[in-house]
Amino acid sequence: MPAPLSVSCRSPGDDARNGSPSSVFTPVLAREATARRIPALKTERLVLRALCQRDVPVIVQLAGDRRVAENTARIPHPYSADEAEQFVAQANRQNGSATFAIALDGVPIGACGIDVRQDGAELGYWLGVPYWGCGYATEAVRAVIDYAFSELGHELLQSGARRPFSSRSPAVGVAQGLGTGAASGLSMIPKSGSRFSEKIMLKHKSMIRKKR
Repeated sequence: MPAPLSVSCRSPGDDARNGSPSSVFTPVLAREATARRIPALKTERLVLRALCQRDVPVIVQLAGDRRVAENTARIPHPYSADEAEQFVAQANRQNGSATFAIALDGVPIGACGIDVRQDGAELGYWLGVPYWGCGYATEAVRAVIDYAFSELGHELLQSGARRPFSSRSPAVGVAQGLGTGAASGLSMIPKSGSRFSEKIMLKHKSMIRKKR
């Protein structure tokens, strides 16, 4: 079975299932009353675009697979249509955030975005199981990271997984696919988590140089 290419994607239902039902309707940081417009990002094979209500059935079908939840930090299982509708409705309402549907030949296959939380900007992404192992996550994440640094003004991103990172971790695999190092302008910094989850930090080296 190919390694899952999915890490962190905030879902409204996740907070409720962890004992904070009020947070479903009161997000961590204040959001705008209406969604902000975000551009479509085109890669070699994909189009990343704003989520819309017609995506809900596909999101439920793909994100509802237990294997997706097991490899993300915030997607619950089971994943209901109500949770998917809230996820879509809350997207792109917060300054500094951006949430994209990942579309292949016009069909959504996952989601990727930046969510601004109290402890910093978080990179989240997931793909439906049929699309694992094809490099789509690396392709989409690269485009969103570029957008986060160049257009949203972030200098540091964090990304989390439900299980600790290892050399075979999906998150580390995607980071390696991005080419972290001098050539890519990205550096990956492990961040402590728990026995059940882990985080990494992504810094853009050009931003680091500007501070010196």
